[in-house]
This record gives sequence, C-alpha cells and structure tokens, in this order.
Amino acid sequence: MAVEVVYRSSRDPERLFMDKAEADRHDKMLELAEALGATLMAAVPSLSEQQAEDVGIFMAKHREHFAKAFKQNLEALAELSQPPSS
Repeated sequence: MAVEVVYRSSRDPERLFMDKAEADRHDKMLELAEALGATLMAAVPSLSEQQAEDVGIFMAKHREHFAKAFKQNLEALAELSQPPSS
C-alpha cells in the first residue's frame, strides 16, 4: 500500500491538490474572487450573489489579463472573448 500526501484547499474543501503551492494558489484565487464579488455586489446592487460570485471567480482566474487591461493594454481583454483553441 502506497501513501500519498495530498493538500486540501481551506476555502474549497472538496478540491485536493498534490502540491502545497498549487493549493495555496487556489486559495488565494478564491480569496480574490470573494473580494471581487463583494465589490461588484456593492457597485451593482441588482447583481445576484451567484452572478457576483461567478464574475468574481472569472476575474480572479484571469487576473493577469485584467491587470494588463488596467495598464492600458486593452488587447489583453480581447484574448478572453476568443473561443479556446483545441
């Protein structure tokens, strides 16, 4: 019988990771998504909690693209609207 070390995300207990750094990155992404979702709900009161969470997760997963766009590189956002290549 082999023994495996796995890491669990503290914010997403169902997800298991083989690497502690990967689990930490996932936790940080979820923390950012939560903050973004709360900010979006405050800015757009008609936004549902689920919509704010979904948009927050999307933005957190693609934070590099948004960071580039905020630095006047709007083409970075165009990459997100293109269908993924197979």
